[in-house]
Amino acid sequence: MCSLEKRGNLFILTLTGDGEHRLNPTLIDSIRDALRQARSECSGFSALITTAQGKYFTNGYDLNWAGSNVGRQQLMSSKLRSLVSDLITFPMPTIAAVTGHASASGFILALCHDYILMRKDRGFLYMSEMDIGLKISLWFGALIKSKIGSPMVRREVVMKAAKLTADMGVEMGIVDSAHATAAETVSAAMKLGEELVERKWNGHIYGQNRMTVLYDVLSSLGFDETVGDYGGASKIFSKL
Repeated sequence: MCSLEKRGNLFILTLTGDGEHRLNPTLIDSIRDALRQARSECSGFSALITTAQGKYFTNGYDLNWAGSNVGRQQLMSSKLRSLVSDLITFPMPTIAAVTGHASASGFILALCHDYILMRKDRGFLYMSEMDIGLKISLWFGALIKSKIGSPMVRREVVMKAAKLTADMGVEMGIVDSAHATAAETVSAAMKLGEELVERKWNGHIYGQNRMTVLYDVLSSLGFDETVGDYGGASKIFSKL
């Protein structure tokens, strides 16, 4: 489902295979396991890069798996909230190297990273909910508002379901940089990662400051730092 490779000071998390990388509990658990491994193996100054093989970064929720089963839908949503919390609390800089389509919750996954780099020759960022007739979650909205400053851009992204190329993403302030190919995107992400590592920031402080910046998102998730789960977001900041 995914692999984790350590290259010097960088952790490279790759969604493997040529499929759509649809987010279901199995894939989400695999990603979370990789993040836990990176946490445990981190000794010193590091950065995380998340990327994917094939045409897709991730095409969003696995709606075929969920079907009309409310229990499965709730489980999938709960798993994704846990993954988002993992990334927001992650004790190092994070970079999404978007090498293919990132739709709906796949777009959200990219937004959970500190930086987004994207290839020019293929793929788009796309909040598809308007087009497929789904209401976005309140915490989706909180993350979008935290990461996309302009109300007009948020209108384009959410209410018009715009399909954003890399160049459009850069122009709108969503994507940090655009690159010619998938390989060049990953290479640029590694270069950025090394630059961030050279700053020698304390990982714990880095994660704590990200949590402060994304307070509204964590509140909407109901995340409780004391147990690493949900049900008391206000406790997160009692120790800051």
